[in-house]
Amino acid sequence: QVQLVESGGGLVQAGGSLRLACAASGRFSSFAMGWFRQAPGKTRDFVAAISWRGGTTYYADSVKGRFTISRDNAKNTAYLQMNSLKPEDTAVYYCAGGGARVYYSSDYNYWGQGTQVTVSS
Repeated sequence: QVQLVESGGGLVQAGGSLRLACAASGRFSSFAMGWFRQAPGKTRDFVAAISWRGGTTYYADSVKGRFTISRDNAKNTAYLQMNSLKPEDTAVYYCAGGGARVYYSSDYNYWGQGTQVTVSS
């Protein structure tokens, strides 16, 4: 059984930065990790993903050049560094593990509880 716990969310002004962390228990290093986000009244959307070794990363067009996903398998932790934040980045951010097709939330087996990110204008 794998458990994921996100941290690092909060309130930040537009243009600011936040770093989210996703701490995992279990066999973290054996699967891809992803970050998704969901704003009120909207679907849960793909943000970024990273392969199990960390050699390949994937990003939504809306965050390319601003967000960076990484992982430290020795610490069983994945990260999402978010820079140049915009009000439209406001959402609950979820980390997920085990996605075969990294862009599709339905492919992920494990989910965290989510952390709120609010970007004020």
